[in-house]
Amino acid sequence: MTQAATTDTRTTTAKLTLPTLTTMVVGSMVGAGVFSLPRRFAQETGVAGALIAWAVAGTGMLMLAFVFQTLAVRRPDLDAGVYAYAKAGFGEYLGFFSAFGYWASACVGNVTYWVLIMSTIGTIAPSLGEGDTVLAVVLSSAGLWLFFLLISRGVKEAAAINRIVTVAKVVPILVFVVLALFYLKPHVFAENFAGADYAGSLFQQVKGTMLATVFVFLGVEGASVYSRHAQRREDVGRATVLGFLSVFAVFASVTIVSYGLMPMGEIAELRQPSMAGVLEHAVGTWGKVFVSVGLIVSVLGAYLAWTLMAAEVLFVAAKDDDMPRFLKKSTAADVPVPALVMTTLLSQVVLVVTYFSDDAFNFALDLTSSLTLIPFLLAAGFAVRIALAETQSGRGELAVAVLATVYTAFLIYAAGLKYLLVSLIIYAPATFLFVKARREQGRSLFSAREVVILAVSIAGAVIGIVALTLGWISL
Repeated sequence: MTQAATTDTRTTTAKLTLPTLTTMVVGSMVGAGVFSLPRRFAQETGVAGALIAWAVAGTGMLMLAFVFQTLAVRRPDLDAGVYAYAKAGFGEYLGFFSAFGYWASACVGNVTYWVLIMSTIGTIAPSLGEGDTVLAVVLSSAGLWLFFLLISRGVKEAAAINRIVTVAKVVPILVFVVLALFYLKPHVFAENFAGADYAGSLFQQVKGTMLATVFVFLGVEGASVYSRHAQRREDVGRATVLGFLSVFAVFASVTIVSYGLMPMGEIAELRQPSMAGVLEHAVGTWGKVFVSVGLIVSVLGAYLAWTLMAAEVLFVAAKDDDMPRFLKKSTAADVPVPALVMTTLLSQVVLVVTYFSDDAFNFALDLTSSLTLIPFLLAAGFAVRIALAETQSGRGELAVAVLATVYTAFLIYAAGLKYLLVSLIIYAPATFLFVKARREQGRSLFSAREVVILAVSIAGAVIGIVALTLGWISL
């Protein structure tokens, strides 16, 4: 995932200003996924398809950014962003699913960090492979629990870490783009324009890149997650839009300039982080080392930040009585350790699963994106309901909300049945947490509508398990 860079806002009484919130959003989106873009795009599409894909993704994600901006202003009473919007718009059970799905996506996204780190080190330690060997899983697991111990002690320095990490991520990316433009070969770029034979039709090329674009844009909602800490409520929406616009051009540039350095078939065969391999081809070994060092520094810091954000989602949901009570417990250092334990455990499980996948990094990337689609769809749908219900909402707000909803629905289609089923395998068992929370409150477990949602989620999970068992789908 791209995953987030943020501050441990619960450890300070200071309110977050617009520059701080914007930095959080930028840090959230500029993550590990950017370093992997050249190979992922080259596996799916040529230059023409990439340009269309970025146009679609950029427009769609901008609509989502506008949705979060509108919701922050229209419903200032709602905190914790994506999860709170789903709950207010579609009831507690779907709100619970939104909170769980968003949290789970952060946990799975964290796995991509460790896969990339091990793949990067694997260039000098072949036993680590591309982050998918037994040794890589063992070392990554050790890293998971070392970070758990660090965070459980309290991380009051997260704001300073955030600034360092953001610089460590942005500088190598900008240097890469500038050097790639300098070394760009027009004839190679032209040969890659239509795409290789293996890429399929133009529509298939665009469709195949959609989950990758979602992954790198994850974090666009980062400011809304901490909306309760904003100095001014309207700054949440402004930071979301400013942050998105700040990084969109960078993301597209990394992909497009790569097509001017190497044939797309060769880019598609590079190991991750593929940005390092592309730059090595252009300038030599030092380019690969430069990008690799920047990646490791940024990924470790981003892992810390996203783990904090994931724990915050469970913590806030528990305080709102949508998760079991044990998840709202915190230490004297104001660290929600039970939520942190669950976050680390799910990352551990997914890390083990990646060992059995055909492509560890792409599997974790696509699953991360898929898990966020339901929370995003519910938030966009809530914006549509508000635009229809409030007389002061103009046609522009309704159009933006509808476009964001259509775009998110298209992403679910683009993800395909495989990742929808795998997502439901993760979603369905989470209902045990919902049941536990209801019982703690002495409430009836499900309404008639919630029973229908439960049945659909369980049916999808069962079909997914059967499909995996019989080999109809593979990880």
